[in-house]
Amino acid sequence: MKLNKMPKEELETLSYSDLTEMILKEKKKSLNTPTLFKEICKLLELTDEDYANQIGDYYTSLTTDKRFILLDNACWDLKDKHKVEIIIDDDDDEEYDEEETEEDADEVVETVESEDIDAMEDEEGVDTDDDLEDLTIIDDNELEDE
Repeated sequence: MKLNKMPKEELETLSYSDLTEMILKEKKKSLNTPTLFKEICKLLELTDEDYANQIGDYYTSLTTDKRFILLDNACWDLKDKHKVEIIIDDDDDEEYDEEETEEDADEVVETVESEDIDAMEDEEGVDTDDDLEDLTIIDDNELEDE
């Protein structure tokens, strides 16, 4: 039965989401939020004040209802009419390469003597003094006294 032919009492028993679904099926095209809600207000004989007060809640109900999809052109349509593609970006994932893993396993780990480390630090201008020697350990009782 067409929405225009339904009695107002019957329309009032339906939710805005149900009415939206029926409008989209009847019109067979996608519509934006204001157009859809104006159509509902017209069917239910709601005032412009009702329209202004309720359109935000109406939009929220559409976004949470799984029957509807918001298209790129800011129009709503029935999700059943659209194929949803899930695109997975694999650029961040590292590919697993067995050959590299086997090569890494065959590598010999070179050990470095502490003398060599001191020599490298001196060459690179790294401070080789042990900074921890200047630290003093304070007892908890000494902290409480201050």
